[in-house]
This record gives sequence, structure tokens and C-alpha cells, in this order.
Amino acid sequence: MTSSAVLNGQKTIHTAACLIIGDEVLGGKTVDTNSSFFAKYCFSLGIELKRVEVIADDEAEIIEAVRRMSSKYDFVVTSGGIGPTHDDITYESIAKAFGLKLNLHLPAFERMKRLSKPHPMQAQFDWDTPSPRLTAKLRMVELPYDESLPEEQQAVFVADDTWVPIAIVNGNIHILPGVPRLFERLLEHLKPSLLPRLTNPEGKGIYRYMISTPLPESTVAPYLSDLAARTSSRGTKVGSYPRWGKQRNTVTLVGTDKEFMDSLVPEVERNVQGKMVSKEDELDPPSDEEGEAKEYSQ
Repeated sequence: MTSSAVLNGQKTIHTAACLIIGDEVLGGKTVDTNSSFFAKYCFSLGIELKRVEVIADDEAEIIEAVRRMSSKYDFVVTSGGIGPTHDDITYESIAKAFGLKLNLHLPAFERMKRLSKPHPMQAQFDWDTPSPRLTAKLRMVELPYDESLPEEQQAVFVADDTWVPIAIVNGNIHILPGVPRLFERLLEHLKPSLLPRLTNPEGKGIYRYMISTPLPESTVAPYLSDLAARTSSRGTKVGSYPRWGKQRNTVTLVGTDKEFMDSLVPEVERNVQGKMVSKEDELDPPSDEEGEAKEYSQ
């Protein structure tokens, strides 16, 4: 019988979810930018991001969330909770979620020794001498381990100049650090391995068309409701977004069928008395300050 981990690792990637783990985010100490980056990342690849959650460094919550997300979505990433301190429990919790043990990942440990720079305050640190500092560092390379799978399917190194691996659990959960610079860098380098599993292997993303309209939402709502019903079977989503304090609102078409969406634009422009724009504020009248500056420049 083929395990769920193998099947999940072979699926075509249609959907994604992002789990942000960290008390510091929920407490307002740290601003989460990783979910925003991941949303843009998925959009560029044509992956439909279905869910983003922020949870505490709490074992029970991590276990519940990763089990649920792994069962519902094709590509899951977690961010945070894999550092050297006592409250970094992501690896341990995700291992428990799938009945796995933690195992020292020797390739990651060797890369850590070779590529990490000693802290100025740890001048006497020795990789070969047991110490509390070494124990703390080892927490970052003790990964969930599935004895039924080859090691190379459970952790991947995507950047040659960093020792940090992307641990993969149950075939579709990708455990990433919370540090935005690392999170973004690792995802970018992971992209080539994802492309063959996308609906569109060329990695063409989702298209978003914006139509600027002077009409209020209540006026265009009946037409947009009809349009949404007519286009949903073609995978096109219709959106309407008020721009508070502005004279123009925005209607959007989002989907992967560019030719079909192109054919809709004239109809939408006509029915909302609008025009397709590349930026929401493209047709906004100049503000008073902008008008004065233009007048003085003439």
C-alpha cells in the first residue's frame, strides 16, 4: 500500500495553505510578512492559496492545524518555531502529528558546521564538545523522520550557501524558518522542483485584471453577480473593491484562462462604465497638491 506521504509528494499542486507559528506574531511583537510573500509566490505560479492561519507556539494547536491542512491542501508551508530555544517546538510538534520521531539530520549538521559563523560571544564554542550551546544548535537539525521514506524525500537543500534545510513531512508539509530573509530565499530556490507538479508546468501564474469604474458598488452589483455566475465554470473569479474616499472603485477578474478573460474585458468595461487599468489609482484625478505642483511647473 502506498503511504499518504508518497501520494502527497506526487500530487499535482492546485491548492496551498500557509501556517504562521509564533507567539511573537500573535502578541504584536513581530509583524508577519511571510504570508504576504507566500500569497504573491502562489499567485505567480498559478497555485490557489486557500488558507492562511496564525497560531501560537502550542503543541496541540500545531498538531491539529498541520493534520488538517495536509489532508485538505496540496502544498503546505509552515513558518517559524524552528530555532534553538525551548519555545521552538515546530519540528517536535509536527513529528508528533504524524507519529514520527526526531532524528539528527547529519547532512544538515555537517552543513551547519561548515557554513554557520560563530557568534562573537561564543568564541570558545567547540562542535565536538558536548555543551548547552551545542544542544541548542542541534535542536535546529533534529528533524521529523519517517523510516519508510528515503532521507532525500524528507529534507532538501535548495541553496548552496545556507545550511538550513526544508524539512518535508507527510509529503506536502514544508517546514520553513520564520526569518523573512530565509523564508523568502528558500521558497524562491524551491520553485524549480515545484514547476513539474503545477497545473501549468511552465509556471505561468494567475492573471488579475483591474477595471476602474466611477460607479458605486450597489450600482454594479447586479451585473457582477450575473457575470460571476456565468464565468465561474471557466475558473474566473469576479471581485468588487470599494476605495474609500476615492472617486473610483475597482472591479477585478482573476483566473488562469487569459484568452477567456481578454474576451470579457470589453463587456465589463461597458457595463461598469469603466476602463481596464494597470494600477488602481491610474484614473484618479490629481489631488489638490498635485494640481498645484502641475500649475507651477507650467
